[in-house]
Amino acid sequence: MEKNDQVEVNGEMVSLNELIESYSKSKVQDDTVKKALSKREHEQALKPYQAELIKLQKHLEETNQKMIILFEGRDAAGKGGTIRRVTRYMNEKHYRVVALGKPTEEQRTQWFYQKYISHFPRGGEIVLFDRSWYNRAMVESVFGFCTQKEYDDFMKGVKGFEKDLTRQGTILIKLYFSVTKDEQARRFERRKTDPLRQWKLSEIDVQAQDRWDDFTETKYEMIKRTHSHNAPWTVVRSNDKHKARLEVLKVILNSLNYEGRDDSIDYTLDPEVVISGAREIEIMDAQRTSSGKFIG
Repeated sequence: MEKNDQVEVNGEMVSLNELIESYSKSKVQDDTVKKALSKREHEQALKPYQAELIKLQKHLEETNQKMIILFEGRDAAGKGGTIRRVTRYMNEKHYRVVALGKPTEEQRTQWFYQKYISHFPRGGEIVLFDRSWYNRAMVESVFGFCTQKEYDDFMKGVKGFEKDLTRQGTILIKLYFSVTKDEQARRFERRKTDPLRQWKLSEIDVQAQDRWDDFTETKYEMIKRTHSHNAPWTVVRSNDKHKARLEVLKVILNSLNYEGRDDSIDYTLDPEVVISGAREIEIMDAQRTSSGKFIG
């Protein structure tokens, strides 16, 4: 722990050492203090894996390999916070985070993948997509932002597109963040009341709860039809943000062998948090068979 480490308590930055000292002397356990200390512990637990990511990044640079990581999932599922933890200590020269807005009029006339390909990594680089071409299979489909033909064309062609991508040497990691309806509602409510988070709340977010079942059906079709051997989906249960972040770091580190890997660290994935796309479809099929509908 560094002397100048600080945490936020009631909107103010406080020295971590002072906080621990005052907390240990106090007979009354303040929830705000406990949460701040707990958050600090979670962040510390990530650091050995974040150090490994630096080694992985260096290995990619030295071997001239390319990596793409897709972060997909429902709104407020924890994608952005996880991306920040993945990149926190990385060399900024060798990674990029891409979050594209609505297509321009020019982009609407182009090949669908063109706007994404223009952001693809060069040798030795990692590109993290905060939502990707799978927007067509999820948000665009649910809200009618694309035609049925555009959706069908995408679903028919995406596996071939990704097969070419991986065949030519790009490491592709596809992550789907899965959060429950109640937890999503709680996070939306926090966005409404927290002035530091209000910018995150969009019109689409407001409608997300009402369209919950539509998103679930679309998620099922997307994973079932686009999970493949060369480009599999990894589903991350993200109700517990801290566990989800840790497990995602492990997923990335397990994606390839790199020089200097620290074997004293536990890279085993938590089966309660990380599920393969194929297993997720089995679970959803069982839900529909037993109750007539998907649970989430």
